[in-house]
Amino acid sequence: MNVPPFSLSQQIEDLGSDLEEAVLASLRSGQYIGGAQVKAFEESFASYVGCEHAVGCNSGTDALVLALRALGIGEGDEVITCSFSFFATAEAVSCVGATPVFVDVDPNTCLIDLNLIEAAITERTKALIPVHLFGRPVDMGQVMAIAKQHDLRVIEDCAQATGAMWGEQPVGSIGDVGCFSFFPTKNLGAAGDGGAATTNDPQLAKTMRELAVHGMPKRYLHTALGYNSRLDALQAAVLNVKLPRLQGWIEKRKAIAKRYQELLSDIPGIKIPSEDEGHSWNQFVIQINNESAGQNASRASSNHSAEAKSEHRDWLKTSLAEEGVNTIIYYPIPIHRQPAYADLGLKEGSLPETEELCHNVLSLPIFPELSEIEQQHVISSLRKLYGMQEIITMSENKQNAA
Repeated sequence: MNVPPFSLSQQIEDLGSDLEEAVLASLRSGQYIGGAQVKAFEESFASYVGCEHAVGCNSGTDALVLALRALGIGEGDEVITCSFSFFATAEAVSCVGATPVFVDVDPNTCLIDLNLIEAAITERTKALIPVHLFGRPVDMGQVMAIAKQHDLRVIEDCAQATGAMWGEQPVGSIGDVGCFSFFPTKNLGAAGDGGAATTNDPQLAKTMRELAVHGMPKRYLHTALGYNSRLDALQAAVLNVKLPRLQGWIEKRKAIAKRYQELLSDIPGIKIPSEDEGHSWNQFVIQINNESAGQNASRASSNHSAEAKSEHRDWLKTSLAEEGVNTIIYYPIPIHRQPAYADLGLKEGSLPETEELCHNVLSLPIFPELSEIEQQHVISSLRKLYGMQEIITMSENKQNAA
């Protein structure tokens, strides 16, 4: 059996004629930029997120850039965020001329350590970018309290967290702006690149919308230097088909995550992500503890040098692949250690929790259409590699419960 980390094949088959008809209708309309499909999606997505406005754009990266620009953040400003994220989180800050300031993460959640933020605030700090990583929401109550006390703007990076909730509020509706990605592997994925910025501020929405079309409030009048960052009508058509099904897909992701939690929690040397009602489970990321590796994993080096820290994780990834279980590492190199940010002068060890995570995280297969048989194979393979006793099958568990 071969289990992919993510697959769209079953989803596309399930959507069937609805998806085909929407795409063909969009093509036949001749309206490829803007138009009814984009307007309908922006309205529906704003409603889903719980905001007054959603501005469609070319990508999640562009959503961050548009938000930063609309908030007036630029040269000489600092923006506090975390280094354990996709590169675009910091890249967007640099693209507007500001400087990303990294603080460490909480290893239990993989999210920005909110207790470290205030020490990083300077007179140049203008905004915070909390990242709802892997679908887990940051404590937005604490974020907003810090922002209010220090007069800072808040941009929520929701690229991996569409459908996640903080308390009773959807992520993307709490800060000044929420930034979403519709990359195909996301909970809500387009058939290519796509993104959106959400806000309750009509002026911010207006500014972001104008910046996304060359700083143009009306045809051939340009009041700012903007971009070409529009959400294609074809992508909007795909998203309009998928959005009504999103909550059902998230519930399936939650069920898959719960089974992993129940059936892997007794393996020594593996840390399973904790339950979180608001988690939308874009990824299911385990942490591998080199210090307490299972007996069958003893071939991993005991050398604790920087070069060897990820050896056990890498051994596990390779061994799972040999069993037909394909996994992904998010992220092997933290942003602050990327060559593009060498000028920041952050040496190895400057963000120890972030760097440790980069050595020990591994994402298991998770997507709504992952079958019970496929998930059983993932679980059985992991248990076998750690010399753990085979567990009762999920089907047998259901029968016994009945």
